[in-house]
Amino acid sequence: MGVKVVKPGLSTTVQDQGRPGYYHIGIPVSGGMDLLSLTAANLLVGNPAGAAVLEIVFAGPELEFTQDATVAVTGAHLPPKVDGVEQPLWTSFPVKKGQVLSFAFLKGGARAYLAVTGGFDVPVVLGSRSTYALGALGGHQGRKLAAGDELPLGQGAVVAAGRTLPEALRRKPGQPAELRMLPGLYWHRITEAAGHRFFDDTWKVAPEADRIGYRFKGGTALEFNPREQPFGAGSDPSNIVDACYPYGSVQVPGGTEPIVLHRDAVSGGGYFMVGTVISADMDLIGQLQPHTPTRFVKVTMEEALAARAERRGVLYRIAAHLS
Repeated sequence: MGVKVVKPGLSTTVQDQGRPGYYHIGIPVSGGMDLLSLTAANLLVGNPAGAAVLEIVFAGPELEFTQDATVAVTGAHLPPKVDGVEQPLWTSFPVKKGQVLSFAFLKGGARAYLAVTGGFDVPVVLGSRSTYALGALGGHQGRKLAAGDELPLGQGAVVAAGRTLPEALRRKPGQPAELRMLPGLYWHRITEAAGHRFFDDTWKVAPEADRIGYRFKGGTALEFNPREQPFGAGSDPSNIVDACYPYGSVQVPGGTEPIVLHRDAVSGGGYFMVGTVISADMDLIGQLQPHTPTRFVKVTMEEALAARAERRGVLYRIAAHLS
């Protein structure tokens, strides 16, 4: 088969670069929370950038290999071990048939990405192998892995072990983490003073942080400008007539705790959006642990586009380094 799950870890799912194109019918993009790390792991083992990997949250699985493979682990500082011997991160290394890959304790970040030469050969659903667990769609039987699962591997090119990426190409959140945000269509709903405080405050990641969205707490509650309740909207000042939620939207129910909608988020609803975290910083959110201090930083559209180009440049440099 390829890989047998001995222990599944806390939450381990098959992910790739996602299934865009179905958000308008309520199916989220899914895919890796930290796409830069996912892509780097694939390139380290000679896979296409979008091959299926395992996304590992906080605590790693224990996996028995039933065939020889070359693997790489990127993202969170979650050291891999082969038959108990620790292996380097962001570096390709071999695992022989019969050996067991496990993980030490988490030392930083939140999500690690395990790529195996050939990728995990689970069925393609709507153009992607990504798991959307809330909808029981994709991945391995539409769910996180369980003990006893067996995952087949695809055919891949043979690459040498020891391929590695330097620290300069391993993008990580700062301290405190900074998430650049473009104010949105509903920014006018809050007072000018509340807008300033939103960016001045240091927030902390709440325990309610997952693939659907990251909640932040500890900042000042927002003040709303007076309004007449629109037909079709709830009575709370944070309610709007139902609208679409773009990926990265920052909604603030009740004006108290911002929620950044991520890979498995719903596509619309009745809470106002104070803005949208730029695409270049969405990877960073996937590596934030609960209680991590975080600031939102106001940017313009021009700055957001420049940041997107800069992130694309990092991916080009990773590919060039490994070629």
